[in-house]
Amino acid sequence: MSVTAAPEGPLGIVCGGGSIPFAVADAVARRGRKVVLFPLIGWADAAAVARYPHHWIHVGRLGRFCRLARAEGVRDIVFIGALVRPSLRQLRLDWKTVAAFPRIVRAYRGGDDHLLSGVGRIFEDEGFRLLGAHDVAPDILMPEGPLGRRVPTPRDEADIARGLAVLAALGGYDVGQAAVVADGHILALEAAEGTDRMLARIAELRRDGRVRAPEGVGVLVKAPKHAQDTRYDLPAVGPATIEGAARAGLAGVAIVAGAGVVAEPLRLGRAADEAGLFVVGVAQPGAAA
Repeated sequence: MSVTAAPEGPLGIVCGGGSIPFAVADAVARRGRKVVLFPLIGWADAAAVARYPHHWIHVGRLGRFCRLARAEGVRDIVFIGALVRPSLRQLRLDWKTVAAFPRIVRAYRGGDDHLLSGVGRIFEDEGFRLLGAHDVAPDILMPEGPLGRRVPTPRDEADIARGLAVLAALGGYDVGQAAVVADGHILALEAAEGTDRMLARIAELRRDGRVRAPEGVGVLVKAPKHAQDTRYDLPAVGPATIEGAARAGLAGVAIVAGAGVVAEPLRLGRAADEAGLFVVGVAQPGAAA
């Protein structure tokens, strides 16, 4: 069951890269709740950040975040947006982070979900409540069915089913949330590089003649990990995903409905139509019909 955020007090949004943090902020603001952004230096879009009250922060500055958030009256926070997992040496530590460093090191000894859950517990111990983006902005969840005019062919549907099965099998290992499948052939699995770079890799493989499937065959499939804490890092699709899938020569993109995030679905549907791709929300394998 989704957590309902308290109506009083502003919502803090820790922003990584991409457009989805601002889609969440816009949706929350439309509901009448004040939003304060905490954009991550080196990741968040400065022009988009400027539309909201905000405080720039370095990854690892827990003390600075706590001081600023409390001064703003923030209790509830959401983590959203793209961020490449930093090394421990890249963290910009302040004294509060130093005190929590042994816990951070333990959190690093696992996949991304393990890391985010561990960091989330540190924030909770500081008195903050962590919410999922879908808890405060449920309209950003991917609906079931196509967003644009195009729909998957039977061949595409078979590739989607195979991609979902592969991701379900790997989910327990806390690896990526995306796969590319063409004619039943697994072309790529997302790991540390993220979805955009995985798609760029497929485009390069096509140019090198390493992908035998013709242009317009193949699907990017995105699904949450098994037993994932849904407050963090739900699979997401944005305009950059469509652009990457088009450059990779794919037929379309499939993401699990109700368990994936989509920024500006109308715009995304138009972008997919212009690129000649489909974008479709599909049922989670094993979900009741």
